[in-house]
Amino acid sequence: MLLAYALAAERAGRQEFDENSFGSAVFQVSYQLDPGRGTSRVVFGPGVDESQWPEITVDDVARRLSNLPLPEVTSLDLRSALVEAIDAARYWQDPEGEDILVATTAVRQSLRRVAGHIARSALAQWWGTGVARDDQWAVVWDSEGETTVQPSVEERLRAWHARVVEHEARAERDRPTDPTSNWSGEWWSPPLTHLSATARTLADGSPAGLWFVEDSMGWERAFTRRVHVPPGIEVCEIDGADAWADLCRRFPLEVTAEKRHDWYRTTGRDGRWVIPDWQAVASEYGGVHLTVAGYLVAAGTAIAVDDGTASVIAGWAPDETFWLTDTVVPGDSSVAWVRDDRVWIREPHTP
Repeated sequence: MLLAYALAAERAGRQEFDENSFGSAVFQVSYQLDPGRGTSRVVFGPGVDESQWPEITVDDVARRLSNLPLPEVTSLDLRSALVEAIDAARYWQDPEGEDILVATTAVRQSLRRVAGHIARSALAQWWGTGVARDDQWAVVWDSEGETTVQPSVEERLRAWHARVVEHEARAERDRPTDPTSNWSGEWWSPPLTHLSATARTLADGSPAGLWFVEDSMGWERAFTRRVHVPPGIEVCEIDGADAWADLCRRFPLEVTAEKRHDWYRTTGRDGRWVIPDWQAVASEYGGVHLTVAGYLVAAGTAIAVDDGTASVIAGWAPDETFWLTDTVVPGDSSVAWVRDDRVWIREPHTP
């Protein structure tokens, strides 16, 4: 996210391409570091001959970043940087060149200045706040705008639990234990296909759930409904790795065989994996909310639960709350949205 913000800041202040720019250095060094260089990731067009490229190092990237002017923070800048980071999330493949670049000591140190710049802005303060109980919106994509009758949350969680246990048993039986083997499965952590989720509205009045989507299917149309959250519902706040690890320790569900290969590729860790048993979590909480700050510091990393056991927050968007109770229900009216040149706008009213 910090890298995306810095790149956008430079683009806003430059009129033409400059081979001495921060963006140019990021492009070249990221490509050099990418595990898929020359295969899954290639360059083409003018200047494709790598032997003619100037020699640029990680230290050069860090130095150019340190000298980069940072403009005043805007809500649009923050949203765009966050969306770009979410779009880049991949929990079923090796880290890309940009991921490796920002993990280097030199670049991480330079990014601290960007982090401080954003953290001082009043526009980013909500990133660390809990669920906005009076401002929650559900998103339904494309032609699924009409409300359909669903089984109770209890029934859906029971079906989810049975599915996870069945998939884990099948994976343990059929898949190799070598984490580098070419296998993939269900890589996400929350009960994506079984529970509804909501998020608040952003500064421009659009629901965050329209923008913040991991592994998006490229939807061009959506319907949003305001959701009523009754008072008194206990919500578990995931504001970082410690909160997630605690939830996993209290309500562990084994998923090693199912997620071993995907999560090894994205974290490099080989070992036992668990996720929260959402059916059990529902006995204590009515919802679980992931703060934006919690997402940024913990999503996609191997989170230690105890000796030999870890977990990953994957497939869970920032500020998203999954509801574990039937008392949280959407309203009757919906708002239609369409995507126009990567921007979500309200669909014009038609009679």
